[in-house]
Amino acid sequence: MNIATQPIVKGFKLIKAIFFYMSNPKDPQPDTNWTQYPHITAMAVSSLPFSSPTLSTRLNLPLKPSCSSCSWPTIIASSKNSSLDQKTSGNCKRRSLLIGVGASSLLPTKLLLAQEKPANYDEFVDLQDGYSYYYPSDWREFDFRGHDSAFKDRYLQLQNVRLSFIPTDKTDIQDMGPIEKVVANLVKHVYSTPTQVPDVFDMQERTTDGKRYYTFEYTLTSPNFSRAAFATIAVGNGRYYTLIVGANERRWRRVRNQLKVVADSFKVFDI
Repeated sequence: MNIATQPIVKGFKLIKAIFFYMSNPKDPQPDTNWTQYPHITAMAVSSLPFSSPTLSTRLNLPLKPSCSSCSWPTIIASSKNSSLDQKTSGNCKRRSLLIGVGASSLLPTKLLLAQEKPANYDEFVDLQDGYSYYYPSDWREFDFRGHDSAFKDRYLQLQNVRLSFIPTDKTDIQDMGPIEKVVANLVKHVYSTPTQVPDVFDMQERTTDGKRYYTFEYTLTSPNFSRAAFATIAVGNGRYYTLIVGANERRWRRVRNQLKVVADSFKVFDI
């Protein structure tokens, strides 16, 4: 064999051995020392068929690595092209999700380093509009008029979470006023109707990653129906965000702790 062609022949043999091993990991070819040819190994591995599928948000599925030893982060990125005016036009917009390894560069570093989500919850991340939150894994996405995203219990439609935002010139939720004043005004004059009796039970203020949040618990009671809920509000990206998660008051004691996780998980990040 010509001496000049020996490296090329060895290279093709090595590539063949690598692909053989990928297809038959329990039966590798023992006579090939792959570490001697890092440039050829890299070329072979780079040609493996990794893909980044585009899915509907209706699925809202995280990427599952093909091997059990992989520990890639869940990546969910919005690819919708809607303006802020379209957001407030009155319809919950469907968005497609770009899920894959390549999308990790779109996520802020702090999101990638965030703590693992609790068991029995999934995470919804909207990269275009700059927010994320957890929701129970058995809930399903649905359209909620005037909201950007929403999920509900598959059997109990009134048990749900929804997220909306409107433009604002404020830079911090505290610019709206102290928590007591802001919450009282929202529950009495914005969330309730003339036939409902509003009550506020708890208010909490927290700061996460430099952003301030107001979270409060309240009920709206009418002659025939009562609803209890948590609301978390925040300001960022020139927007005033509102997340509300609630249920029928008769079920509130059973689901309160579960829904509090959702309210506390809401985060706004810079876009």
